Parts: sequence; C-alpha cells; structure tokens
Amino acid sequence: MNPVEIIIKKRNGNKLEEAEIRNFVELYLQNKIPEYQMSALLMAIFFSDMQPQEVETLTKIYIESGKQLQFPPKWHTVDKHSTGGVGDKISLMLTPIAAACGCKIPMISGRGLGHTGGTLDKLESIPGFRTDFSDNEFKQLIEKNGFAIISQSQQLVPADKRIYALRDVTGTVESLPLITASIMSKKIAEGAANLVIDLKIGSGAFIKDMKNAKKLAKLLKTTGENLGQKVKVIFTNMNAPLGNYVGNSLEVLETIEFLKGKMPADVEQITKALAIQMLNLTGIEQNRNKAEKMITEVITNHKALNFFKNFIETQGGDPAVCDDTSLLPQAKYELNIKSPATGYIKNIDSQAIGYALVDLNAGRKTLESKIDHSTGAYLPYKIGDKLQKDEKLGTVFANNKKTGKAVAAKLAKCYQLSAEPIAKQPIILGES
Repeated sequence: MNPVEIIIKKRNGNKLEEAEIRNFVELYLQNKIPEYQMSALLMAIFFSDMQPQEVETLTKIYIESGKQLQFPPKWHTVDKHSTGGVGDKISLMLTPIAAACGCKIPMISGRGLGHTGGTLDKLESIPGFRTDFSDNEFKQLIEKNGFAIISQSQQLVPADKRIYALRDVTGTVESLPLITASIMSKKIAEGAANLVIDLKIGSGAFIKDMKNAKKLAKLLKTTGENLGQKVKVIFTNMNAPLGNYVGNSLEVLETIEFLKGKMPADVEQITKALAIQMLNLTGIEQNRNKAEKMITEVITNHKALNFFKNFIETQGGDPAVCDDTSLLPQAKYELNIKSPATGYIKNIDSQAIGYALVDLNAGRKTLESKIDHSTGAYLPYKIGDKLQKDEKLGTVFANNKKTGKAVAAKLAKCYQLSAEPIAKQPIILGES
C-alpha cells in the first residue's frame, strides 16, 4: 500500500475501502507511516468527508486496535458524551446524579481539545485525584460507586488515542466522520450498553448550526446501532459559556455548589434532560415525570453529593473539597471584566472566550502544554441580559497580573451589545 495514493484518493473525494483504511491506521500505529502523512489524511477527510460505511469501518478499526471491556448484563450500563463546549462541566454533576438513581456509568473521558476544557483536566484539579486505572480497578470502582471517570488506557482504542491528539494540533477537530469514529469507538469499547450524547450547537461549540448537528447525530446513532449500542442525542445551546464558571478548579467548585442545590438554569436544564434519558434508556424509569422526580430527590437529599464525595475518595482525591472548596487550586489575582457599553447582550463569542482563557493556561496550545488548574473566569451573563457601561461583566482568575488584564480586555470584546431588548434563547434545542 502506498500511503500517498490513499491520501490522494480521499483528497479527491473517493470512498476508501476497508482494507485501505485498516492498513493505513495499522501502519501508523506501527510508526511505519509518519505523523505528517496521517495529518494529511485527516485533512483530506476534513475537506472531502466520509460515507457512513467508511465511518463505521474507521470506528470498528479503532475499537479493534485494542481491548474491549464488558460488564455484567444485569448492570444498567449507560454513558454520556458531550461534543464539547466552553464551561461544559455537565459530566461532573450528571454522573453522581444518575448513579444515585441506580445507573452504572463506565466513563472514559478526554482532556482539553481546542478551545474546550477536558473532564479529566477538571477532575485533576482536585488534590490527589487519579484518572489512570487498570480495567479491573475500573470495574471495581463502578461496582462500588456506581460510576467512575478515568483516562483512556494504552490498551483501549489506541488508534483513537493517537489520532485524537493529532486532530487537536492539525485543525481537524470539527470533522464529523472523525468526531463520530472517536466518540463511538471509545464509548463502545468501554462497555456501556447505552449512550446519551449532548450535542452542542452554537458559537462555543465545534458544531455551529442545526443542519450539521443533525448530520452528526444521524452518523452517531447509525454507527452506534450498527455496532450494538443504543444511542440517544440531545441538542443543546452553546451560544454562551455554560453555567457561571469556565476553568478547571472553578468548574469543580460549580459542580459542588450544584450538587448542594445552587443550580444555574442552563446547567440544570441540560443535566436533568440527559439524566432523564439515561434512566429511560436503561429501563430504570421510563416515565419522564417520574424520572425527573427521582433526579430532583437525589439532589435535594444530597445523595448525589455523597456519591460525588465517594467517587473523589476512591479515585485518590480529597473529598474534603466538597466541604471546603478553598482546598481547590486558587489563582493569585482576581481581575474585573468591564462591560464595553450599555445594552442587551446580543451575541457572545464563546469560542473566542475559550481561546482567550488558553492564554492563562486554562487550556492547551500544544500537546505538551501544562494546565494551570487554578485559572479561568466567572462569566454569569447570558444572551438577553442587560448591562450598563463599565458594569462588572465578570472576573478573570489569573496567576500573572499582566496576562490576566490582557485576557479581561479580550473577554470584554467577546460580548456584542444591542440597544434593543434581545430575547432569551432556549437551552434544549431538540432530540434525536
């Protein structure tokens, strides 16, 4: 096989055969194809797309490149995946809630990608928290706590692990076929029988419009169902940062507050919508109203908070952070962001917010970038809210004052204001 011929074939928009995709990926994993050629193929896929059969083939090759986990059929295994957004900490609060309702959740998660934060980066802001566990340890954690969130091992979908990292630095993150193969290979290989997907749409998401969102949802559902997994997709609004905080330890803080009952409206709606689907898919509760009542109850009586504490402790972290959030990493400086004008928020460039916070090392510029878990921003205002000129729009948390001031100025420019009132936007945009 000549790798150049495969790259050209896909670049020209032609369908690749299973053997061609398989050989290319396998030779790449054996270091017989260099990263620049894999990067070229990723870019060819980005521009020329893939047919559903090619996506299914790529997903299957990813899965078969490593181990596949299995759990007892009696377990109500279900997982959740988000396509990524600014301030998206939903997994942190959703998993203990669903587990407290009876679900078993084997979640293998990722790190920051592009302008969006990674679940593992957020959890690792908790002192001592571990994400690297063996397969047996993973199963034991789930059996004990109802859920576990760990990093991808070298043995699980190694093809995706390498290609996922390469996508981040080659500008090919938004490719629908590559998104599908990456999500579905991990979620099938990790052993969950059911999957709920939070597919985000808007300025802070990789998917900007409903047309592409529906195309991706169809790819995800078709691929999952053809490979033996039930999939439900919820479309959610990502035109504003989610919740009030963006940044690793700050989002853990917000999670703890949420589980104690202080719930921002957008986070509450999305979390409950996903949890209802998790209970539906697993057969724990088919009636939506009854499912929502169960979810509200485990938050109100702090059962979900206790599940979160146990989860932290069994994964090596300090559960005392739930009682004293000052134990989380703290930035040296808090710098105000001022409103650039008087008016109603018409548009928020959430993607630009995500990239601005990378300047504080809240996210990664390169694969080797070191995360600063303490930095980020408090950004409570949403589209439709009214601001006065020079009013406090938010707060930047930084460890370098000069950089923090520069980021605060950048963030202020991410808000476009209108003299006329602007309608609030819906959070849940539909389902598939």
